[in-house]
Amino acid sequence: MDIAAMSVVSSNKQVRADASLAVMKNAKGLMEQQGQQLIEMMQTPQASAPHPSLGSSIDVKA
Repeated sequence: MDIAAMSVVSSNKQVRADASLAVMKNAKGLMEQQGQQLIEMMQTPQASAPHPSLGSSIDVKA
């Protein structure tokens, strides 16, 4: 393989690595945002059920 071809291959590998890193950074940012939203959702108080006995027990019989 000549020098020019090796240079192109090396450059292509670098572009792929940079693109992969950019995708991973984007995914990390998205996961952090979703995690923060989940924490906020869990911290907000939930309204009680409209009926006093509704949702207070679960029937687990099969």
